[in-house]
Amino acid sequence: MKKILLFTFLIATFISVNAQEKKTKVPYDEALAKKLGADNYGMKMYVLVILKTGPNTTETKAKTDSLFAGHMANMGKMVEMQKLVIAGPMGKNDKNYRGIFILNTKSIEEAKQLLESDPAIKAKLLEPELYNWYGSAALSEYLPFHDKIQKSSF
Repeated sequence: MKKILLFTFLIATFISVNAQEKKTKVPYDEALAKKLGADNYGMKMYVLVILKTGPNTTETKAKTDSLFAGHMANMGKMVEMQKLVIAGPMGKNDKNYRGIFILNTKSIEEAKQLLESDPAIKAKLLEPELYNWYGSAALSEYLPFHDKIQKSSF
């Protein structure tokens, strides 16, 4: 039985590797790479923002709701400006992390300027940590597809 399992595993591995080798390479699109700011690896620098719970924990529920509505509206503005590429909340954790942004900015300083317009950050409900991050230059290309699969908005 062990020999049969080993043989099956080896055959499956061979088929998988062989299929990957036969995969045709997609032709390089120089115009798209230039438009997206891609380097030779199809990558570029972004700013990763980790949003943590801020020091202001005394606001009323109504004020907090209003500030977070402004936070969501600000995210929409950053998407329209083509600066916010990825955003989303994080699950419960012991580090007080609330969510992430990946910003399409040239520097941490530019990212800080964008975040100054966020009401939840201004009110210190959220506290951002910023890091340079290297990722695929094509990240923003998923955004039009998201609109097609989103039934409702926040």
